[in-house]
Amino acid sequence: MQINKAFYSVLYMFVVSIMSLKTKIFNYVLLTAIIMASCSKDDALPPINNAIDLDGTLINDSSLVFPEKFLQSAANLNPSSLDLEIPVVICAHGFSATTFEWSEFRDFAKTQKKFFTSQVLLGSHGRDYADFKAGTWQQWQQPIIDEYNKLRTLGYKKIYFAGSSTGCPLLIDIIKSNKIKPDVLKHIFLVDPVVVPSNKTMTLISAVGPALNYVETTMEKGEDGFWYKYRPYQAIEQLNMLTQVIRKELESGITLPSNVGLTVYKSKKDGTADPISAVLIKKGLKLGNGSDVEVIMIDSDIHVVTRLRGRNVISDKDIENQKFVFKNMGDKI
Repeated sequence: MQINKAFYSVLYMFVVSIMSLKTKIFNYVLLTAIIMASCSKDDALPPINNAIDLDGTLINDSSLVFPEKFLQSAANLNPSSLDLEIPVVICAHGFSATTFEWSEFRDFAKTQKKFFTSQVLLGSHGRDYADFKAGTWQQWQQPIIDEYNKLRTLGYKKIYFAGSSTGCPLLIDIIKSNKIKPDVLKHIFLVDPVVVPSNKTMTLISAVGPALNYVETTMEKGEDGFWYKYRPYQAIEQLNMLTQVIRKELESGITLPSNVGLTVYKSKKDGTADPISAVLIKKGLKLGNGSDVEVIMIDSDIHVVTRLRGRNVISDKDIENQKFVFKNMGDKI
């Protein structure tokens, strides 16, 4: 039985509203059964505009064409002994984003002239809709590991991680799962980490995802071509899986290597990452000596306080917050 997408959207909103009631468990099971029984999966592509949408086949992240402009490992294949003493910050962006998310920090680094940046493009990102749809969260994570290993092999002695949004749980899992040798890792910066999503309906994606097929995102004008406008439910499922994995890892406890510090910068009002994410990280992550990690709450209502470029509206407070975080990070490098 074929049901049009408008019906799927209405049904999804009905599920969301019903889930807020006390009888949410019963209604969840009932409505899931209704959806799965009456709806057939629609694999049609969303109405992608190839001229402006990252989802299309014409626009790719620039790092795929010019890696030397984004990755320190590609920019300098034969670093000198002096180069190897300069710190490198590996920057990992968030879900559905691109290297653009850390471009302002790269510009800040150039003004400081005391550290390099490596803007990593997460796996399956920065390409077309089909690539994004097919990627797993482990594939998103792999380029971070690859860049760290390349820099370490080249001989860099001071490497830092900086993650924003979904980049943060990817970094936490790298440490928890011992996916790198952290001997040259010095500090980890987490900006608005997603451990608990603000939108609690994400847990419904496995049930309603096949019916919805994808979720359309409201884009700000300056974000076109740098974020996916259409998020396939398969990618949202992967994000849901990742956050579940990280919550379990934090519950079991994570101790950082003795040489590694960690700082969290968390917006107080965040429509994407619930502020409780910072609480769970502080409870579940400890420094090598058993001390608490540093958590700095930011008076902001935007997600990823370090990224202002591309937003329609930027306040003086937003600019102050970005300057504060960049300076705080720079002082620790």
